[in-house]
Amino acid sequence: MKKLYLVRHAKSSWDDTELSDFDRPLNDRGSIDAPQMGKRLKERKVYPDLMLSSPAVRALATCQEIARALGYPHIRIKTDKRLYHADVEQILTVIKELNKAEGKIESVMIFGHNPGITEFANRLLDDTLDNIPTCGVVGGELNIQSWREIDWGCGESEFFDFPKMKKGD
Repeated sequence: MKKLYLVRHAKSSWDDTELSDFDRPLNDRGSIDAPQMGKRLKERKVYPDLMLSSPAVRALATCQEIARALGYPHIRIKTDKRLYHADVEQILTVIKELNKAEGKIESVMIFGHNPGITEFANRLLDDTLDNIPTCGVVGGELNIQSWREIDWGCGESEFFDFPKMKKGD
């Protein structure tokens, strides 16, 4: 069994119209939500072996804030440019290649973008989420022994959380 956590980046800023989409930072709400979600993940005892992010500024900043809350060393965060606005097949390919990574990886946290991250969660976990909101997290358990075995419907959703979700929901 493997564990997979899918995280949509926190709310980003549109204030600077000169910035490219890739370079947009987190806005004030995103800067608050990311550490808050990190704290909630820590309360759930979520400690991934690998944190893998889109290199877009807003996704990587979300990853770094959650890593800080979980005590995950920033130096161990990996980025993959294929996760920037990835479709479901690109995300699947990136995950299948995790066997090539150093060390034994049983749990992975992926930071990405919509619509790909929501579509991916639905297909992988046989779920029916309309939308993973900004800084939302879906955790799932996958019925696989090796990352290269990952395929549609191989997992089961364990939780879905996002900043505006009330405690106890």
